[in-house]
Amino acid sequence: MSAKNFLLLLLLCVSQRSIANSADNNAASPDRTAVTSHIPRESVASKVIASIGYSKRLHILEIQFVNGAVYRYRQVAPSVYRDLMAADSKARYYDANIKGNYPSLRVRPRVKQD
Repeated sequence: MSAKNFLLLLLLCVSQRSIANSADNNAASPDRTAVTSHIPRESVASKVIASIGYSKRLHILEIQFVNGAVYRYRQVAPSVYRDLMAADSKARYYDANIKGNYPSLRVRPRVKQD
């Protein structure tokens, strides 16, 4: 094996090991992908939804459900937030207009009941 081929093989092995270590570190560190909410939420009267928050600047809607789960919805127009807050049934409005219609991300896992 020539010196040039040996160096190429060595470089390939080092690169693969570096990529594998990087993937392992990212998988072992969920904090890197965790979302921390800084959007204040307002309590609402609903049997399903506990609180709702909205960032006008980022167009992000956050909904905390009574089971403890918090979801963040992106690209939500201010009018959708206003209509949700004004709706007689927040859960029905959510089901009809928000759920499945916007990119979403779970912010915090569901709180388990004892």
